[in-house]
Amino acid sequence: MLETSARLLRLLSLLQAHREWSGADLADRLGVTPRTVRRDVDRLRELGYPVNASPGTGGGYQLGAGAELPPLLLDDDEAVAVAVGLRTAAGQGIEGIGETSVRALAKLEQVLPHRLRRRVGALNAFTVPMLRGPQPSAIDPAVLTELANLCRDAERTRFDYRSHDGAPTRRTVEPHRLVCTEHRWYLVAWDVDRGDWRTFRVDRITPRPPHGPRFTPRTPPAEDLAAYVSKGVSTRVYASHAVIRLLVSMEEAAERISPSAGTLEAEGKDSCILRAGAASLDVMVLHVMMTGFEFEVVEPAELTGAIRTTRDRLSRALERAQEPGTPPRTRDGEGRTPGTRSGSGAAC
Repeated sequence: MLETSARLLRLLSLLQAHREWSGADLADRLGVTPRTVRRDVDRLRELGYPVNASPGTGGGYQLGAGAELPPLLLDDDEAVAVAVGLRTAAGQGIEGIGETSVRALAKLEQVLPHRLRRRVGALNAFTVPMLRGPQPSAIDPAVLTELANLCRDAERTRFDYRSHDGAPTRRTVEPHRLVCTEHRWYLVAWDVDRGDWRTFRVDRITPRPPHGPRFTPRTPPAEDLAAYVSKGVSTRVYASHAVIRLLVSMEEAAERISPSAGTLEAEGKDSCILRAGAASLDVMVLHVMMTGFEFEVVEPAELTGAIRTTRDRLSRALERAQEPGTPPRTRDGEGRTPGTRSGSGAAC
């Protein structure tokens, strides 16, 4: 019995690791007869594993998709990867997935061998997540799945959408791809009414089925959709744009500047180009200063003037700052409060 169970596990492992096996190949790998392979395949089917068989000399066995999820067989590295992935998913911005991930992780850790449980436990105990910027907005996983299916099936869809200022709109689009960052999920789609590509934040989408009809997918707006979305959310939506040369490597800049804050282009060993947007040039100055890097303005020339204005404002603030041990400065510049006389007590 133990030998049969071990052979079933070995057979299942082979079926999961290979697209299709001939009966003879499986028999050779397992050291049994083709008839025994057929019996073992029948046992796997009884346990809920959908093993498909194609007849003929060119046929074979293939693990397919069934109506229910059967038990999975994972090797050591796969089990650790799944456990780490579940822990990561528990902290992401998909509504409800945190609790679901914790339940799945509890089931997995319950059956993990001690050596693997120690590996996963060490990763959990000695890893601290570093989240930059705002916390992710909660996303309904059903909406995310629905949009992914619409992209896959090339079905036109309609949804209610809230713009960044909260204004409600109704959109009809041809969905193309979902793009995710560490904080947001975006849908890249062809806006039918506006006749152009648009990027939508998924947490602002409320689908309005029924969906359809099907459409012929268009050529996407860019080969690199991640860069396309990054440029859109960090630059195109703002009134003011700038190109800045940062005097650090692109790798160092990327550690502080997220894709939603600007796009980076490698230029040399010790410099890179930042393209960013802001509500105004004054805000752009603050945005660039907060990177903490030395920089040069490439364009626009007006940004240099905004930097000078900010510099002068800061210089005046420093001049007005109180030096240790000196009385506070007032408008007359002599340390006196208006309405008092030098050398006298309080005003009568």
